[in-house]
Amino acid sequence: MRSPRDIALAVAAGVDAVGVIVAESPRRVPLDSLRELAVAIPPFVTKIGVVASASEGDTARLRMLGFTLQFSGSESPEECQKGAGGLPYVKVFHIRRDVAYDPDDFAELEAYANSLWMFDAKVDERAGGGGLPFMWQTVEPIARERPIVVAGGLTPENVGDCVRLLRPYAVDVRNGIESNGEKDADKMRAFVRAVRQADAEA
Repeated sequence: MRSPRDIALAVAAGVDAVGVIVAESPRRVPLDSLRELAVAIPPFVTKIGVVASASEGDTARLRMLGFTLQFSGSESPEECQKGAGGLPYVKVFHIRRDVAYDPDDFAELEAYANSLWMFDAKVDERAGGGGLPFMWQTVEPIARERPIVVAGGLTPENVGDCVRLLRPYAVDVRNGIESNGEKDADKMRAFVRAVRQADAEA
């Protein structure tokens, strides 16, 4: 979200969490806007601050404003723990759409203690934001064992299938609720409805 208006639309649609991006991205918000955005997010809606190889000052500022850190770069477990100030955090792992994975490929993820794992599609060399899904079956065994977050190419039309298959702890959406680069209130409401319905069915 890039403005109080975006946040208000999301909250009205019934979301559980709102993210702001301070990593390199077309949706990046300037650091001097963080306080305004933090204040716009009401109690009981989780604040998420998305970073990638962020400075210690940036992560400290996000924590001070009540944001949970989401690390979307190549941060080590130690860097995540330090950046999060020892608090729980979200760590993003990027799934290539043209690679077959086996369980051993995910063994190193166990080093990210105190984290909620998010899986996103790797498109080209971008760290997320590609607007394309990965093969959800790739992480199905992990979803049976622990809470995960799924991102990448989710829309009001396909998120229900994702929820029914994986029963994820959460889903993350950006492109799928936008029209012409702006948040679309109708798409946001449709997305939340699709998630709630699929969750009830599953």
